[in-house]
Amino acid sequence: HAAGVLDDGVLGSLTVERVEAVLRPKVDAAVNLHELTDDLTAFVMFSGAAGVFGAAGQGAYAAANAFLDALAVYRRGRGLPGVSLAWGLWESVSGLTGGLGVVDRRRMSRNGMRALSSAEGAVLFDRALVGGEALVVPARLDLPALRARARAEGGVAPFLSRLVRVPQRPMADNAVSEVPELGHRLAVLDSAEREGLLLDLVRSQVAGVLGHQGAEEVEPERAFKDLGFDSLTAVELRNRLNQATGLRLPATLVFDHPTPLALTELLHTELLPEHDQEIPLVLEELDRLEAALAAGITDDDVQDTVRTRLQGLLWRLSDGSISADVDVTNGRAFDPTTDEEMFDLIDKELGTS
Repeated sequence: HAAGVLDDGVLGSLTVERVEAVLRPKVDAAVNLHELTDDLTAFVMFSGAAGVFGAAGQGAYAAANAFLDALAVYRRGRGLPGVSLAWGLWESVSGLTGGLGVVDRRRMSRNGMRALSSAEGAVLFDRALVGGEALVVPARLDLPALRARARAEGGVAPFLSRLVRVPQRPMADNAVSEVPELGHRLAVLDSAEREGLLLDLVRSQVAGVLGHQGAEEVEPERAFKDLGFDSLTAVELRNRLNQATGLRLPATLVFDHPTPLALTELLHTELLPEHDQEIPLVLEELDRLEAALAAGITDDDVQDTVRTRLQGLLWRLSDGSISADVDVTNGRAFDPTTDEEMFDLIDKELGTS
C-alpha cells in the first residue's frame, strides 16, 4: 500500500475537507485492505517520517501516516502480518516530492534528514520485511545536523536521545537566556539603533530559513512570497523568532507583515511598546543601584554624597522637574535651593514633618 496525497498548510488552515482528502488514500485504503484480505504472507504499508518526527505544516499527512503505523502494530498484535515503513526523503522525484524546491530540501537537511538513493531504499525495504518489527523508519539521518539543532534548541525528541547525545549545560548557563539579553540591548539603544538591531535579527533568521549564506542576501523591502516563502517556511521563521524574542507570534506572521521591514516594525512594537520604552532602562538602573547599596558603603563622605544625591533626585521626581538638562557635571547635581530647603521639601513630601 503506497498511496498518498499531500495538502500542506498550517494547522489553523486545515478544514475537514482538506483533512479528509489527505486521509482517504492512506487511511481508507489501508482499512479496506485490512478488512478484505486474508491468508497473506506480508502486509506492507508505505508510511512517512512525518508521522514519527512531526513536520511543520503537515498535520494531516502526519496523522494519516501515524494511522498506518498503528494499524501495523494492531495487526501484529492479532497474529497477522503487518509492517509500516515510515520513509524519509528519497533522492528520486515522485508525485509527492516533485514540488519540493531548493529551500524545502535545505530545510529538511537542516532538520537532520538526508535523501535516500533508490539503491539504499531497496536494501532498507528488504530488511524491513524480514526484521520482525511492526514499524520501521527507513531514513538517512544527518547526525551532525541533528546535534547542531539539539544544541540550538536545548535537546532532541526522546526517541532520538540514544542517537544524538547533547551534553547537559551547566545550571548557570541554563539560567542565562538570550531573550532578556535582547531586551537589555534594546533598552539602551535609541529608536534608530533598535530598528537596525531588530532588522538584522529578522534578516539573519530569514537567511537561516532559506539557506542563504548571510543576512545581506535578504532585501528588507522585498516581499516574503518573492523571497520563496510558503506556509512551511513561514512556520519555521515564526518559531525561530519566538525563540529569539520570547514572543508568541502567530503562524500567519509573514502574511500579515509581508516584508522583513514590516516584520521588524512589528517586533519593535511588541518588544518595546511606545509608552513603555524608557521605563525598563530606568528600572534596570535602579536595580543596579539597589544592589550596589546593599553591598555596603564604608566611607562616610561617600555615604553623605550618595544620600544627598538620592534625596535630590527624589525631590525632583516628586516636583516633576527631572529633565535632560539637569547638570551632573563632575558627578554632582546642581540646584539653586539650599540643602536645608531641599531636605525640608523632601520631608514634607514624605509626610515626616
